[in-house]
Amino acid sequence: MDLRAILKGKTALFFTLGCKLNFAETSTIAQELQSIGVEKAPDGDPADICIINTCSVTSVADRKGRTLIHRVIREHPNAVVVVVGCYAQLKGDEIVKIPGVDLVLGAGRKSEVVGKIAEYFAQEGDLSRQHLFSATREHLHRFEEGCSSDDRTRHFLKVQDGCNYACSYCTIPKARGVSRNGSIASLVASAQRVAQEGGREIVLTGVNIGDFGRSTGERFIDLVKALDQVEGIERYRISSLEPDLLSDELVDFVASSRSFMPHWHLPLQSGSDTILRLMRRRYPTALFSNRLQRIKETMPDAFIGVDVIVGMRGETDALFQETFDFLSQQPFTQLHVFSYSERSGTDALKINHIVAPQDKKIRNQRLQDLSQEHLSNFYKDFHGSVRPVLWERSEVDGMMLGFTDNYIRVAHPYQEALAGSITSTCIGVQENNDKGYCLSEIV
Repeated sequence: MDLRAILKGKTALFFTLGCKLNFAETSTIAQELQSIGVEKAPDGDPADICIINTCSVTSVADRKGRTLIHRVIREHPNAVVVVVGCYAQLKGDEIVKIPGVDLVLGAGRKSEVVGKIAEYFAQEGDLSRQHLFSATREHLHRFEEGCSSDDRTRHFLKVQDGCNYACSYCTIPKARGVSRNGSIASLVASAQRVAQEGGREIVLTGVNIGDFGRSTGERFIDLVKALDQVEGIERYRISSLEPDLLSDELVDFVASSRSFMPHWHLPLQSGSDTILRLMRRRYPTALFSNRLQRIKETMPDAFIGVDVIVGMRGETDALFQETFDFLSQQPFTQLHVFSYSERSGTDALKINHIVAPQDKKIRNQRLQDLSQEHLSNFYKDFHGSVRPVLWERSEVDGMMLGFTDNYIRVAHPYQEALAGSITSTCIGVQENNDKGYCLSEIV
């Protein structure tokens, strides 16, 4: 089948929900379509193809997916609508019944999207049929590459997929399959392509990237060392990394590396050892605290983001207070707080004591307030200091935005010549709380 002959001249729009991994995968699909003549539909124009990459980490994510699907169908009634991703994998039989949805492909079949779209268009006169292509065990054992790019200088490189952990509240292993990865050689080649295209920063993404090597027998630390040698990439950031997989060797290397930034993101999920056991997490709070202390001892300026879930089944008032008290003593920078969401088929549903929605809301807000306190103090610690900032290309209210090496978001009056460059910048004393950045002055 000649994909170019079938699809050339078509236009497409792309919609992505969820994690950075999804954005990397959507970008790969977009690049493949572009290579055979499919262009992005101009703003406001109807598209021939609409691809929706979904998330299913919570019930809220499912609801956002459904809402987006209905909106896209309403705004592009003549488009071939394709739904992919985790929600498509877990609830594909429901999605395919939505009038206006044409193709549904599970999480492990994103590499087949372009071919399936071409087959659909080639059916001439029988385009009313809907198709569901769920990922099988074989698909969920295969690694599909992904690397996103947009109008910023940052790229998201997929290095790993799937998860072998079995946390009691999580559906992601069912949606994405077993832990698997690309080879170090192939990922270095991807980073080199990003550098050739002018990219300056790469974020390493995956479901459980610390588990890198299941497919190839390699180690995550060796991937990090190899990427550090790629010329042209000035910055790397490591996305969410399980605390039990964060080694002293990795912390020490990042602290002394050429291009890996002092920026970490660790999922704690609960500061109560009782709840961690109910969640089937693989570490106690003592190990988590040890990892944070190790980072701060080695990289005092590091930004540390921490994921926390509130309202898990079994979380009494006393156990939540344990979490609050534990976090109050930890040197994190910012919390990413999620309210527990019941997911069908998970073992967490067997746990007694359901937390009332109003209690989840209160607990969430308490941790949000604690997070804001820590973040504000972190910003204050660096007011007046000079740090390197990578400036992005987009313009927001006449300002250009950028991030310091340790992930402080700063703004400066827009100067097109600065886009994509790294400058020494003085972090201003005025923080714009509404916009979430600090004013700055280039020195």
